[in-house]
Amino acid sequence: MASLFFVGTYTRGTASEGVYAVRLEHGTGAMTILGHGPKLENPSFLALDVKQSRLYAACEIGEGYVAALTFDPQTGALTQLNRQPSLGADPCHVALDPKGRYLLAANYSSGTVARFPLQEGGALGTPVSASHIGTGPNKGRQEKAHAHSFTPDSSGKFAYACDLGVDKVFAYRVETGLTPATPPSMATAPGAGPRHFAWHPKGKWDYVVNELDLTVTACARDGRTGALTSIQTVGTLPHPKTDADSCADIHVAPSGKFLYASNRGHDSLTIFAVNSQDGKLTLVGHEPTQGKTPRNFALTPQGDVLIAANQNSDSLVAFAVNPKTGKLQAIGQLKVPAPVCVTFAS
Repeated sequence: MASLFFVGTYTRGTASEGVYAVRLEHGTGAMTILGHGPKLENPSFLALDVKQSRLYAACEIGEGYVAALTFDPQTGALTQLNRQPSLGADPCHVALDPKGRYLLAANYSSGTVARFPLQEGGALGTPVSASHIGTGPNKGRQEKAHAHSFTPDSSGKFAYACDLGVDKVFAYRVETGLTPATPPSMATAPGAGPRHFAWHPKGKWDYVVNELDLTVTACARDGRTGALTSIQTVGTLPHPKTDADSCADIHVAPSGKFLYASNRGHDSLTIFAVNSQDGKLTLVGHEPTQGKTPRNFALTPQGDVLIAANQNSDSLVAFAVNPKTGKLQAIGQLKVPAPVCVTFAS
């Protein structure tokens, strides 16, 4: 079996050509670059639409923008549809409504989030935005708001913005605009630095990876109000954190049985088992990513292969996933300049 996936990269100061289309052979882990798309500036984070025919890229520059692309599912060839300003600086994350109605974006340097309506054919409409305000105890990283991700829930009614700068996960009603939910946010531990958000396939629980204190927070979610309640926080490292360590990405396996988080500095993936009754996490172990700075990773829709993007060693590493234990075994590598996001087509 083979799959198509796309890789977002940093282009400034690197040899990258932008967004790469890659073919994965599941059984062997072999990866082949099929091509790359139109030249975009720092297309660092990607999202695929529900019809699997459009790709969206957050272009992480000072006056940021989001680009809409169409692709050929056979060849991976990419063509730009349009682009829109992200209404903020350094957009670093995009995500799509599960019903295909809108795109969400987080602007790191300006601490703002945006919602783009999707037009017929997949082009981006005119966005609206909301701003976060506040600081945190880490003076070097939390001097102001830094929105790091903006992720819809499985219903598409609510979306959650992890703000690293103010130690909060903001909840919005997003079906018609950007309206704060009630309550409007959940606080993490001071100095935690919430970064990315993942929801469980059952829809009962959600998980936040905290960049600065290297933890994962498990949350219960009220489907009616969108309110999040922290039920557990666990560390991701096998030793006390150092200044070189930080968390980056988080995903729940399609089976719902395991959760993975990436550690930069330690250059590893932490593996947790998910309790099917209460959503709480139990440590399974750690797997080196065989590269430097695992900025992002993704699981195939089948959950049988995980691809880790090692930003500072210009490498993608494929791991076979043990469906019973959740453990990983490296089976393939591919060189790609400055990879920072992996997104699978189903």
